[in-house]
Amino acid sequence: MKSERKISKIYKSSRVTEGAGVHLNRAFGYHQVPAFDPFLLLDDFHSENPDDYIAGFPWHPHRGIETVTYMINGRVEHGDSLGNSGVIESGDIQWMTAGSGIIHQEMPARVEGMMQGFQLWVNLPAENKMMNPRYQEIKAADIPEIELESGGTVKIIAGQMNGTSGPVTDIICTPEYFDVTLPAGGVFRHPTAQDHTVFAYLMKGHGNFDSDKKVVVEPLSTLLFGSGETVYIEAGESGIRFLLIAGKPLKEKVAWYGPIVMNTQEELNNAFEEYRNGTFLKG
Repeated sequence: MKSERKISKIYKSSRVTEGAGVHLNRAFGYHQVPAFDPFLLLDDFHSENPDDYIAGFPWHPHRGIETVTYMINGRVEHGDSLGNSGVIESGDIQWMTAGSGIIHQEMPARVEGMMQGFQLWVNLPAENKMMNPRYQEIKAADIPEIELESGGTVKIIAGQMNGTSGPVTDIICTPEYFDVTLPAGGVFRHPTAQDHTVFAYLMKGHGNFDSDKKVVVEPLSTLLFGSGETVYIEAGESGIRFLLIAGKPLKEKVAWYGPIVMNTQEELNNAFEEYRNGTFLKG
């Protein structure tokens, strides 16, 4: 019988302001390194007030990481130094590998009702920090959604479940990225690679994340799982929706400042010097 992962720690989101004045809920970030290795940061931006998000994220650099933007509801206009431009809409995902360096902007568009999306930062190993940057944009219609025996559904962004694979491929940390919705009392079980970091972010509802005991978890919380081979999640009376994300840890040193993540302080200093003198972009 496969061993079940138990909750290692629960993190409550904190309110932060980033970009040109965007108000966010930070699920985890700089102060949680290396607990979530290879993941560096997860932000949940959601608001019905355009003043909370309309200033957006004007042009800024990245190096040494991948940024993953997943829109739940709303629209974000984007552009980058590779020449990509367009709009990410409800249900779409953008997986950007900054590698040796990319400069981009992400500007939310005003919408009626709730604007909501997530941005996940994934670290790159030392040997791939300076790889050529690349960009994958996946439309909602191309993200498969499967039904569970419990009556719930899973949107498969990356990884595989019940013989169905997500459209995001060729990512170094071999991630799994699922958007899971369960009805009241619904049960979700999923096998995980034993050496991978696994966490869940609770978007709404309540549930039990341990088959042996009841653990009350509030929405906008992140649950970091301990070691094991499978996860167990049971929805409460109002149902539940959560992200389940997993990836292979790098176990490397992290030198991080702002939008750039390298392995040493010297590499970090060099990156910012190149950005100042105009030699940041390599391709």
